[in-house]
Amino acid sequence: MNIPQDLLYSKDHEWVRVEGDVATVGITDFAQSELGDIVFVEVETVDEDLDGEEVFGTIEAVKTVSDLFMPLAGTVAELNEGLEDNPALINEDPYGEGWIIKVKLAEGADLSGLLNAEAYAAEVG
Repeated sequence: MNIPQDLLYSKDHEWVRVEGDVATVGITDFAQSELGDIVFVEVETVDEDLDGEEVFGTIEAVKTVSDLFMPLAGTVAELNEGLEDNPALINEDPYGEGWIIKVKLAEGADLSGLLNAEAYAAEVG
């Protein structure tokens, strides 16, 4: 299982890459492998302010539909448009081309609830 050291992780299996006041968010390699073939991603919260752990969208795989949870507070600034035509990017490259949203971090956004790679690896066993 691929768990990059330079990212942060939520217990809901989202990964976060923070660059300044913007965070890129996707689902982990573990999550995409558990879901199976991803066929659709829906995010209707662009331009909305959301708190950490609020649902920002859904991800549909062949066998199931799962909610996507905000790993931290902020404004959903951008959706990965490439997922509209090719949602399988999440299966193929979950930490790269398969990112889902970019978030403008809320003032004083708290990253302390996120896990480092070692802690996430322990979480998923």
